[in-house]
Amino acid sequence: MSNTIVTGSAPAATQQATRRFQINLRRRESLAAYVFLLPFMFFFCLFVVRGVAAAVNMSFYDWDVLSPVHKYLGLGNYNELINDDIWWLSLKNTLIFAVMTVAGSSLVALGAALALNQPVRGRGFFRVLLYAPSLLSAGVVGTTWVWLLNTQFGIVNYALHFFGIPAINWLGDSNLVLPALSLTTIWWTFGFPMLLFLAGLQGIPTLFYEAARIDGASPRQIFFYITLPLLRPTILFVTVLGFISHMQLFSQNFIMTTGGPGYASYSVIYYLYQIAWKSFRMGYGSAVAILLAAIIVIFTALQFILIGRRVQY
Repeated sequence: MSNTIVTGSAPAATQQATRRFQINLRRRESLAAYVFLLPFMFFFCLFVVRGVAAAVNMSFYDWDVLSPVHKYLGLGNYNELINDDIWWLSLKNTLIFAVMTVAGSSLVALGAALALNQPVRGRGFFRVLLYAPSLLSAGVVGTTWVWLLNTQFGIVNYALHFFGIPAINWLGDSNLVLPALSLTTIWWTFGFPMLLFLAGLQGIPTLFYEAARIDGASPRQIFFYITLPLLRPTILFVTVLGFISHMQLFSQNFIMTTGGPGYASYSVIYYLYQIAWKSFRMGYGSAVAILLAAIIVIFTALQFILIGRRVQY
């Protein structure tokens, strides 16, 4: 009987020892991961978390950089912001610009990725060529497009002249300035989402396409029932990343329009710049920044709800 007990308990003891070893191994791996993360977390807390906390604190004060004393206002800056017409106009302009640019950039990037994913000659060269504008600085892009969209001698109006279309004041018309800025930004930034879509397309197993062709599916059916559904994680990533980026519009309108005509191309960040660095109202500017961050978080969550629920991670 004693032999039976020893034999029966041996597997249980082995299993317990194995579990203890696995737990200790996972703990050592987690410890190593946290050790490697510590330098990043230190600088993240020092420069990002500390900066955000300082901005939140500053938003409760009448923080004039030229004054040694800062008056506590509580929610006064936020109450003023809610009744600020320029803030609401800037937010409206920013949302319109972000929606136009994200939609346009995603469509152009997806179309380019579909074309460059085909086994055509020289596709490597065209991939580099289409991605190249993303490497340009904001100053180069803004200055170049100011010349291209110039009413008198811009290349865009010169091309339209051949179709009998009169010269258009792209940057001086309040109804066209946001589409013009969006067009500039799409040309400048679509290269990165194009690479993401290319990676997503190349991650789709060719077996699905072969089976669909054998079943007699048309190219349109293949795109809408195979390619597009399997690209949903990439589409979610591209739209979320693009929306966060384009809600921070600043350099394009700063260089190309200086917020004009009137307030037609004012963005939230441009308005923040005017408040904080021209009027030196750092407390009010911090309230603008905090409210913009909250809006971006809300819209990002909505994107995950609307698009992410149909994505299988």
